[in-house]
Amino acid sequence: MFKIPMKKSLLQTSTAVFLLISIWSSSAYAIDHIIETTNGKVQGSTQQSLVTWTGIPYGKAPQGELRWKKPEPVSQWSETFDATKPAQNCIQTSQSGAIGTEDCLNLNIYRPDDNQKNLPVLFYLHGGNNQTGTSAEFNPQLVATELNAVIVTVNYRLGALGFNPLQALNTGDKIEDSGNYALLDIKLSLDWVKENIAAFGGNPNNITVSGFSAGGRDVMAMLISPIFENSFNKAIVFSGGMTTANKNQAEQIFADRLAKLVVRDNKKPTLDLAKEWLLSGSPDVKAYLYQLPAADLATLFGDAGIRMSQFPHLYRDGVVLPKNGFETNAYHSVPIIMVTGQGEFSLFARGDKRFAGAIADGSLATNTRLLNQYDFANKYGSLFYSLFNVNQSAQKMYPHYKAPIYGVEFSLGSDEVVTGSQLAPLGSFHGIFLALWDKTKFSPFTQELVKLEGTKDVRQKFNGYLANFLLNGVPSNKGQIEWKPWSPENEQAGESLLVINANKIKSIIYMSNKPYQYDDVVALIEQDNTVTPEEKQQIITQVLNGRWFSEPLDKQFSHKETQ
Repeated sequence: MFKIPMKKSLLQTSTAVFLLISIWSSSAYAIDHIIETTNGKVQGSTQQSLVTWTGIPYGKAPQGELRWKKPEPVSQWSETFDATKPAQNCIQTSQSGAIGTEDCLNLNIYRPDDNQKNLPVLFYLHGGNNQTGTSAEFNPQLVATELNAVIVTVNYRLGALGFNPLQALNTGDKIEDSGNYALLDIKLSLDWVKENIAAFGGNPNNITVSGFSAGGRDVMAMLISPIFENSFNKAIVFSGGMTTANKNQAEQIFADRLAKLVVRDNKKPTLDLAKEWLLSGSPDVKAYLYQLPAADLATLFGDAGIRMSQFPHLYRDGVVLPKNGFETNAYHSVPIIMVTGQGEFSLFARGDKRFAGAIADGSLATNTRLLNQYDFANKYGSLFYSLFNVNQSAQKMYPHYKAPIYGVEFSLGSDEVVTGSQLAPLGSFHGIFLALWDKTKFSPFTQELVKLEGTKDVRQKFNGYLANFLLNGVPSNKGQIEWKPWSPENEQAGESLLVINANKIKSIIYMSNKPYQYDDVVALIEQDNTVTPEEKQQIITQVLNGRWFSEPLDKQFSHKETQ
């Protein structure tokens, strides 16, 4: 707060008071951005029209004796916490090795720089296969003001530190023994938000949980987790579907990975003996795992990609997640939006080792045989993935879900005349919505797209739907195309899915449906002659295999997936 010196003229004093009142009346957060939380004061900052508080701790550092334990609430602090610095990110794998720290249970808060109170709250979980990613996934400058909401983004434990099924780590606490430590982090952060968000101008009784990719899959898991009962009011899932893992099978995979470290450290002479020891549940195993460097654990599944079969997580333990997973009848029925892109697999096809080299050196365009293989993988991977993100979930949820389910598919991006040559091969890729929230995301692919008047119109209308939904749970408002909820009746009538496209000057939005199911895609694959039978088998078993969406394909072509 400003302090006015005692020895001032009346005019000077009156002027200072007037200025102070003027500043305060224009923004409840514009003077010092200091907010009192249940743990102590936090100091924020202003960035253009946004007030931000970054890196606020919600839990104690899960390291040392607290590794692979339930997160503990953060202790009180006496000095004002400096929430103007970038958050510490959770330790994770990267191209250059492990980066980040175990001391990472923190969150960021963003809100419009005005004096509004009781704003809706958007609680956001980043993507990255629950192995990578940070709470700074996007710049909220645009979206916080356009949604007129308080946005909270969260860091939570990743990789083998966020999920670990080994029985040797069990403590006798059923929630802790689930192995779903990242979900426990998310629950603690959500509890902190409910307790403190009113001080930042948010409504603790109007919280929408959301997430992209892995974060979206975590939100789906939250819908069936007993520990999240009454924790949130609505949900938005961006490119995330239903994934859980069998804990016993996951334990075998973790033991296989960790066995290499055991042999390296001369604890056992062979991989077989190392795996047997890791599965024994011995206290010595626990002691060994706790002394491992965090960097070894963060990079343990660095080659897993987006394959549940390589890095199984979200365990059906029977406590944090039900034994029957999404076959349960017990959902937390809150209004939900599920988002997909039409070209969901394009980025993953580009990154697959079968095609990455040819894409990098530009030879793919002239290698007709390899280009046909790429198109095959991209086409069918995207058909499966977009079904997985919305329709598969909606069909399974609907008989037991007591709240509206809304589905939306982006189809903009594939017309080269509209979007340019950089984006056209990708189409509506995995995460295209982020380019509507943050113009710098996915550049240079989207640099032409975000300049178009049609894209600006899409952003305005899509964010308008989201703003309505955050406020009252219904996306449509007067003057908008009515966004009808998913139902078998609307599916039959061709009105179960909002489709969003654009030309150069305006958005193109209408209701439609998915005219095909998983079996239809499998049949198309079997009939497709654009690649040889040998190439087809290789793509199915080496590129499309073991993905979130791959179970029908893996079963049809006898390639096992961990479920």
